[in-house]
Amino acid sequence: MIIVTGAAGFIGSCITARLNDMGYDDLIVVDDLNENFSKKRNLEGKKFASYIDKEEFLATLENIPVPESVIHMGACSSTTGTDAEYYERNNFQYTKRLAQWCFDHKVPFIYASSASTYGDGRRGYDDDESRLDELEPLNLYGWSKHKFDLWVMENRLRDKVVGLKFFNVFGPNEYHKGEMRSVVNKAYPQVVKDGRINLFKSYRSEYADGEQKRDFIYIKDAVDVVMHFFEHPDIHGIYNVGTGKARSWNDLANAIFNAVGKKPDIHYIDMPEQLRERYQYYTQASMNKLRRIGFCKTFMSLEESVKDYAGYLKNGSYI
Repeated sequence: MIIVTGAAGFIGSCITARLNDMGYDDLIVVDDLNENFSKKRNLEGKKFASYIDKEEFLATLENIPVPESVIHMGACSSTTGTDAEYYERNNFQYTKRLAQWCFDHKVPFIYASSASTYGDGRRGYDDDESRLDELEPLNLYGWSKHKFDLWVMENRLRDKVVGLKFFNVFGPNEYHKGEMRSVVNKAYPQVVKDGRINLFKSYRSEYADGEQKRDFIYIKDAVDVVMHFFEHPDIHGIYNVGTGKARSWNDLANAIFNAVGKKPDIHYIDMPEQLRERYQYYTQASMNKLRRIGFCKTFMSLEESVKDYAGYLKNGSYI
């Protein structure tokens, strides 16, 4: 039996689907459908033994069989939230309590950290755990994830966990995320209907408009990384989950136009003032550490990923 939290969410639902594909259907899936009931679509067609509401889950832990593994993807992933107490309770304290239960029962614990922990990138994007205390996230979400990473290291628990610093993950099953959806998801309908895309202007002289860069990773590749650790429970630590290749927003826009067979028409718009001081102009995961522990898969290119995703968007389908 395997527990997946955040199982109706973006990454969690795709992990659940992959586990089903691998023959696992004795799953306990955990999420909060009261907060966003539309996520229920992400559980349709999935095979699992039981669903437990997030608020009830921790109280039921002692009454369920000890699982083979816990894959903890559940969290508030909004980078714009302002309720520090909520992030502390929902992202940090909840994760800490679940992790401690796993330690007590010797259960492998895989959890979602985030590239948001790297802040503005001045200290790079190297997942060297000895440099964690140098990082300064730019938002409460990033701080909540960073705080748990630090708790793991300060309490010498590194060899009991796998923490995954997801970079810019995009793909099917993210429709419910509101403003946290990827630009591909947001822009696709506009490209199909109007043949244009809006991107933020640059406010730094070293970056032309649309040339701000991100490490975009397709959901199918991200799930491959998660499954690598699931299948190798002897490997531990905190790792980046990106492609190691930064690409510009212009590249992403052009890939969308190409996927729908339209000529590029990009418009640059003002960035909201509240974002300008917290905006990341460049992210690129260092992937050497992941490669050293035996993950050899070649990631899909941005163009291949967007084309594949466009097929899901066109058909209104999910993973």
